[in-house]
Amino acid sequence: MFDSFLYLLRSKGLKVSMTEWMTLNEALDKGMTHASFSEFYYLCRSVLVKSENEFDKFDGAFLEFFKDINFLEDIPEELMNWLNKPQETPGNYDEEIARQNLKLDYERIEQMLRERIAEQDSEHNGGKYWVGTGGMSVFGNSGKGPNGIRVGGESQHKRAFRVAGERHFKDFSEDKVLDTRQMQIALRTLRQYSTKTDAPKTELNIDETIEETGNNAGRLSLVYDRPRKNTVKVVVMMDSGGSMDYYRKLCSQLFTALRKSNHFKDLKFYYFHNSIYERLYTDGECIPGRWVDTNLVLNTLSSDYKLIIVGDAAMAPYELMGGGYYNYGKTSGIDWFRKVKGHFSHCIWLNPGEMQYVYGNYWRQTLGILQEEFDMYPLTVNGLEAALKKLMVNR
Repeated sequence: MFDSFLYLLRSKGLKVSMTEWMTLNEALDKGMTHASFSEFYYLCRSVLVKSENEFDKFDGAFLEFFKDINFLEDIPEELMNWLNKPQETPGNYDEEIARQNLKLDYERIEQMLRERIAEQDSEHNGGKYWVGTGGMSVFGNSGKGPNGIRVGGESQHKRAFRVAGERHFKDFSEDKVLDTRQMQIALRTLRQYSTKTDAPKTELNIDETIEETGNNAGRLSLVYDRPRKNTVKVVVMMDSGGSMDYYRKLCSQLFTALRKSNHFKDLKFYYFHNSIYERLYTDGECIPGRWVDTNLVLNTLSSDYKLIIVGDAAMAPYELMGGGYYNYGKTSGIDWFRKVKGHFSHCIWLNPGEMQYVYGNYWRQTLGILQEEFDMYPLTVNGLEAALKKLMVNR
């Protein structure tokens, strides 16, 4: 009967080998789950799933196969009773603790939750360590932390990546938020090779070498070609500060991936705060004086540079339609955006934030305006791939 779980996993698109399946059975024979259904789930996932991109497929198959088993995360009933009656949220927001919590990966938080459940024997509220309500802990509900696992209670800020007792993880599918490695893979799309006639022939052409060797009665005859060079030039203009601070880690990963993608012919970085104006900053701190005239940038860079704008498109409407604190001229932000876009033959916008306008949200009114001006894509796996393909399409 249990073997049918293997066939179900395969039918869901998971490539589970017989070696992996036998490893799982061996682990079960040795009692590595300690009679815990939660431990059984994590053991199956760690042995049978090769990539976090497949977590959703695995969770779906697991729920389908074990649907008749009551799975409440092995959380004590008494603890759940405490958590389902959240009190007024004691405890203050702590920026340093929030930064530390954001450094914890999902697996570590899962492990910490299991440890806390085994240790905890009383109700806690407003703290940073135990499972409870309020406070900065990464477990519980009604808290102020930026991430974690919700245990009991109701969703408030939608920051939990999972709800204990449910198999609802924050999207781990192909449309999940990117990491640096995935960004580097996607950036390979930005390649357009040409052969320079003045370069020496230094690359071995294997196919022609085989053919020439065969024509030469088996005597080795090496054939070399001139190396192909990527002709793609990229300029990145990135929003920095304010609401973009929330996406700092993601944008830092994008910056790193672009820097490590050394196949570009040229790569330029500039920064702005909320909107592009007459000056672009040369670093992400956007400090006055560390800038260059936007017109100078446009006059220096040829139109064949491919422009990538990165930002959440969130700002006060007057900053876009008029001039904000960072605007030292008379031209509005939207006109600067249009001028920059018009200069380059190819342009896309990557948005790390929410891309759906909510009526009445003052800070998101500008999103709709900029979506009409630019081809805007979410900064996810699918979004980045679609954006880069668009960037390579001839007008």
